[in-house]
Amino acid sequence: MNQKLNYSLRELAELAGVSKSTASRVISGNGYASPDVRERVLQAVDQLLYKPSAVARAMVSKRTYNIGVIVFRDRLPIVSHTLYGRIIDEILMAAEALGYSIFLKTDREMSLRSTDYMLEQRVDGLILVSRLQKNVIDYVKKFNIPYLMVNGSTEDPEVVHLVSNDEAGGERAAEHLVACGHRRFFIIAGPGEHRSHSLRLKGFCQRLERFGLSVSEGQVRIVQSSESSFESGHQLMEDQYQTFREGQYSALFSTNDMLALGAMKVMLDRGMRIPEDLAIMGYDNTELSIMFHPSLTTVSVDATGIGRDAVSLLDRLIRGEENVPRLTEYESHVLIRQSTKRKEE
Repeated sequence: MNQKLNYSLRELAELAGVSKSTASRVISGNGYASPDVRERVLQAVDQLLYKPSAVARAMVSKRTYNIGVIVFRDRLPIVSHTLYGRIIDEILMAAEALGYSIFLKTDREMSLRSTDYMLEQRVDGLILVSRLQKNVIDYVKKFNIPYLMVNGSTEDPEVVHLVSNDEAGGERAAEHLVACGHRRFFIIAGPGEHRSHSLRLKGFCQRLERFGLSVSEGQVRIVQSSESSFESGHQLMEDQYQTFREGQYSALFSTNDMLALGAMKVMLDRGMRIPEDLAIMGYDNTELSIMFHPSLTTVSVDATGIGRDAVSLLDRLIRGEENVPRLTEYESHVLIRQSTKRKEE
């Protein structure tokens, strides 16, 4: 026997011998139905494997209970990115807890096509992740749909956005390494056009300047990486190894864990002892940072709070709440592990 899919409410009501309005009351749980009628409707639901139409529900409630998430990133990895992947995991769990489903797209071209797709799905709201162009915000505004930004920067005072305080995190990284006795620093900085890498580098260097340590005096060397992966950190350190040794740097800081771990692999392969010969520190507190040996000292990012709160704040916007905070900043802290230690005085 062929099982038909997507039976209508009318067909369900006919099988149960009740009106459409009565069947609807039983399914929704709103309104009275006698025990006998309720039993007949539920038996018909089981027999037909009836699933209420999402379109019909949306017409009644004026909501689809779908949220669109777009990750704007022009290079891989995207969903498997060590930070964005964790944020998306938290978004998925928080959305499920509030009864939302997620449409997820990535946008490598920084275009409007992903936004158009989400609007076509009639999502209730949008979470825009990472760096995006102003034209995207201007475009979304035209449709009067609730939205917010995660881990991106904007000068628009109306935009609700959630960010990690990366500049302060960079300062804390510098404070830790200076407290360990280091005075000569080699820095591997990820792509400068990315907000996080730029602010982490800025905070780290500003704090060193306050300690009287600077690039101009040769105590600090900054090497820029166009990528933020383990492979790019490894290749960059291979290329810079001789320069590193000649500079007699005792500490290496990277603006993310993967760059730091790639550089660490080179140093270990060349027989350097960590942290005895060189202290290494990353940023993000990825899972690999604690699995590596020696484990990597790093700066945490509250991916759990960012992902969870993104859904909560968007839900408040969807429900029309006022006084939703426009900026939410998340503080970070240093996690001291085996790759750094206080040098003896």
